[in-house]
Amino acid sequence: MVSYLQVENLTKSFGDLVLFNNISFGISEGQRIGLIAQNGRGKTTLLNILAGKEGYDSGTISFRRDLKVGYLEQDPTYPENLTVLEACFYHGNEVVQLIKEYEKCLETEGHPGLDKILAQMDLHHAWEYEQKAKQILSQLKIRNFDQPIKQLSGGQLKRVALANALITEPDLLILDEPTNHLDLDMTEWLEEYLQRTNLSLLMVTHDRYFLDRVCSEILEIDNQTIYSYKGNYSYYLEKREERILSKSVEIERANNLYRTELEWMRRMPQARGHKARYREDAFYELEKVAKQRMNNSNVKLEIKSSYIGSKIFEADHLCKSYDDLKILNDFSYIFARYEKMGIVGNNGTGKSTFLKILMGEVQPDSGTLDIGETVRFGYYSQDGLKFDEQMKVIDVVQDIAEVIELGNGKKLTASQFLQHFLFTPETQHSYVHKLSGGEKRRLYLCTVLMRNPNFLILDEPTNDLDIITLNVLEDYLKNFGGCVIVVSHDRYFMDKVVDHLMVFNGNADIRDFPGNYTQYRDWKETKEQQEKEEVKKIEEKTARVRPTTEKKKMTFKEKREYEQLETEIAQLEEEKAQIEEALCSGALTVDELTEKSKRLPEVNELIDEKTMRWLELSEIES
Repeated sequence: MVSYLQVENLTKSFGDLVLFNNISFGISEGQRIGLIAQNGRGKTTLLNILAGKEGYDSGTISFRRDLKVGYLEQDPTYPENLTVLEACFYHGNEVVQLIKEYEKCLETEGHPGLDKILAQMDLHHAWEYEQKAKQILSQLKIRNFDQPIKQLSGGQLKRVALANALITEPDLLILDEPTNHLDLDMTEWLEEYLQRTNLSLLMVTHDRYFLDRVCSEILEIDNQTIYSYKGNYSYYLEKREERILSKSVEIERANNLYRTELEWMRRMPQARGHKARYREDAFYELEKVAKQRMNNSNVKLEIKSSYIGSKIFEADHLCKSYDDLKILNDFSYIFARYEKMGIVGNNGTGKSTFLKILMGEVQPDSGTLDIGETVRFGYYSQDGLKFDEQMKVIDVVQDIAEVIELGNGKKLTASQFLQHFLFTPETQHSYVHKLSGGEKRRLYLCTVLMRNPNFLILDEPTNDLDIITLNVLEDYLKNFGGCVIVVSHDRYFMDKVVDHLMVFNGNADIRDFPGNYTQYRDWKETKEQQEKEEVKKIEEKTARVRPTTEKKKMTFKEKREYEQLETEIAQLEEEKAQIEEALCSGALTVDELTEKSKRLPEVNELIDEKTMRWLELSEIES
């Protein structure tokens, strides 16, 4: 197996914080590796070091000569004056350089070296580069190739950067959270794309289904050391537990022996003067083992929810619309005690509005919403991460409460409470701006849960949380003594947490599905397949009964209409794609959102109408 990358004795620290110490590993041709660690333990730092964007304290990093490496950063940036398509040519690579040389050669009198450049262009398939970029961007729902980069949202920018990394077809692809800002369809497309290719992978992701299906090996950074597991994520979970149990037994055994040896070491020097020197040396080695601390404390979400009565909330004939855009239309629902609901649907279908109506931030046009007196909401939103960056972590929590009630007469100080969330005393007295993105999310979660809610509303809670935190959060939510509503694109998380889905299809079409996310997707795919088969049967039946002896010639007027329809359908399809992209951008005002949401069904109706007429004309022989 050809070695692509070899890392030997790599050490990286920030002041007193050591991320990893003398770690060694390699990546060979065809390997697909997932990198796992808790937030703040160096995942992104390691990827940045390998990509040459960050330095390190000591060690060696060796790449195979002429190895093509692609890197997707967690937070990519581009010059604001570039367009989307220009951004795909921004980070120089061999193909882009060839294209630039070709264009420069054409501008030079006599075209010196053109034959050689043309041969290289053919060899590297440079002619197809732009078309391939457009294809991948389209799959990622970026269709306006001339749109300035500065107009894109953070999620759209991440997708452009992902396309940039994929089109170069590198030998080694390094990905930092590639599924962030991807909806389910895009995530599944990326899964299939990576499975089809032969490139080697090193990636960080919190999407466990994605990790399980794409990667065949796991690297874990834990206690400044790196561990390797030759299997997928499910295999890693099993072997990690075995490793932790084995290490715990070793430390316990060392502690027992350490107490005996410590008593001997404390005696007067004369009492051990004739003892073998090796026993003293062995004691210090034993002390190192005995004083190890297993980093298996995880986030302990053991906060007890406050009492919740049998009456939660009752929605009675709710209606809400913005002009002609309907969000809720005669919506009635009685929320049950301990119910765990997942909400799914495309952007612009009303998910956020529904949550805001529930929270009292938006008033319905008509109908009533009756919330029980014992309900205490805990709201975790996408835009709720608003801390004073110059505050200390402990101050953020103490501003809410210095003592946290756990129920049953139990209490925790703010500092003790933070330790349940893996914030060490040192970290508690650090400033918020020094925290990683995932640590800030964990702090935000802490501030939501410390208020002892009995009804949690979670809007995309999985973004930026590490897998270990997600596992514990899932377990907490499954045993949560209250109600839960969660919006998320994390398939694994939804499968573990919710017991049914509320599906927002748009235009106030809301359906209750009695199952988890995967069951819903399977049902939807089966339904769509059945509908296709029904259409096919109807078409076949129509073809059998259609007279074949009387064939009609297309008139000149019909032929002109047929050609015009092709052009009009293509224009409408392009308009539809632009509207859908705008609705997903999250950058529209209410008026723009209303206008485009009204226009979309009109465009769909026109496409259907013109396509039907086009099919009728296509049956006529010209």
